[in-house]
Amino acid sequence: MSTPSLFPTFKRRNFGRGHAYYLDGEKVDGVTTLLGDGARKKALEAWNGNVVADYAVDHWDELSQLSFSQRLDRLKKSRYEVRDEAARRGTEVHSLAEQIIKGQQVAVPDELAGHVESAVRFMDDWEVEELLVEAAGVNVEHRYGGTFDLLFRTRRFPGRTFLGDWKTSRDIYGETAMQLEAYSRFDFVVGEGGGEVPLEGFGITDHVAIHIKSDDYVVYPMQRGDDVWSRFLATAASARANRKDDIDALRGDAMYLPGVAA
Repeated sequence: MSTPSLFPTFKRRNFGRGHAYYLDGEKVDGVTTLLGDGARKKALEAWNGNVVADYAVDHWDELSQLSFSQRLDRLKKSRYEVRDEAARRGTEVHSLAEQIIKGQQVAVPDELAGHVESAVRFMDDWEVEELLVEAAGVNVEHRYGGTFDLLFRTRRFPGRTFLGDWKTSRDIYGETAMQLEAYSRFDFVVGEGGGEVPLEGFGITDHVAIHIKSDDYVVYPMQRGDDVWSRFLATAASARANRKDDIDALRGDAMYLPGVAA
């Protein structure tokens, strides 16, 4: 006889290049979505413009063969393609490095070779003992889900448990601290067999961003605790309060003077 679940039903559903989280069948916010919508990022705004300009230059001949409307559509979508490619790169680098550490033969794409070597060096140097990898979890009270990269221990730091996030971007930003703090507050994650694994049982002591570059790696400790948690909750509240439909609802209907036809 199976034991009833102690938790609501939680699922991550993948579709195309994206994914979404559902709690008892109702869609809930993702951690990175809340952080993306809840705080202005001037650096990202500049990045968006630069990416579109770079894409136009790099694909000039290809774009010139399209109609004006098709060209515009491609340029509008270019920043999302670059963003999604960066996210996939981080996941792929970790996966390839993990297979190499286990002694498996893998074909590493030339463009990822340097990053994979750096990831392997990190896992070797730190003597990483993986506890959970690419684990999806949920916070029931605050109704958000997410997927963290890595939960691990290491003989280099006995008695400590690290929640880590792989980064292959150009730099590491403080926002990662809020991201990791939100992950650490999951009630449970989905284990390899599909079961619910309470996160508190792992005794997380440290949050780290693992910056994997083409020629090296750097591990950055990230602040954690109630102050960071409060910042995440405030950012999440801002994201939820300022969604377009809610903001548009603040405007009433047009007013007309008595006796004047609308």
